[in-house]
Amino acid sequence: MHLLIDDANIENIKYLYNYYPVCGVTTNPSILFKNNKNPLETLEEIREFIREDELHIQILSDDAENIVKEARILKEKFGSNTFIKIPTNKEGLKAIKKLKSEQTNITATAIYSPTQAFLASLAGADYVAPYVNRIDNLGYDGVETTIKIQNILEKNQTDTKVLAASFKNTNQVLKLAEYGISIATCSYEVFGKFIEDNNVNKAVEDFVNDFKAIDKDRRTWTDYLG
Repeated sequence: MHLLIDDANIENIKYLYNYYPVCGVTTNPSILFKNNKNPLETLEEIREFIREDELHIQILSDDAENIVKEARILKEKFGSNTFIKIPTNKEGLKAIKKLKSEQTNITATAIYSPTQAFLASLAGADYVAPYVNRIDNLGYDGVETTIKIQNILEKNQTDTKVLAASFKNTNQVLKLAEYGISIATCSYEVFGKFIEDNNVNKAVEDFVNDFKAIDKDRRTWTDYLG
């Protein structure tokens, strides 16, 4: 599984790139709103920082003709490794078919059901993005739905990959990793929970204290060998 950052705050993105094995950024209109900055300048700043890594940007038009126009503009502006996020409804499917004929990278988003994912795959989407926690909130099982989508795509031997989104906790992410989900995008808050473990901190503290007890003036191997 590869990990993307679901955030538009450039400081959060820089922090996560510094510490975690990530390979791109996903955004949506709500994330850009929460960032409280000019959305175009925000995306330009993100693209400049992540260079050729994946950048996922969601269109705002709601009819196929204008979705295609908007996607072309975004692709030209932000480069070939930009993935255009298109909601998976009838107009979205129509636009996906057209854009794939132009070799545009597509993430079919707002996926709540295996049916949506399957149709988006047939239309040519590179990724389908099921909303794991939002599916849970509707009374269904987001993890199981995502696994079902993965199984359908594999059995039909499509090139479409699952990009799981909308996580509340790390257990959801790890469960999907166990089943071979290709990629997940996580919020800054979820990343912080991956290695938030007091047991680890306590173990490190014990090791350091024991080592210092050998020679109080030498705390690390650098003190011995440096």
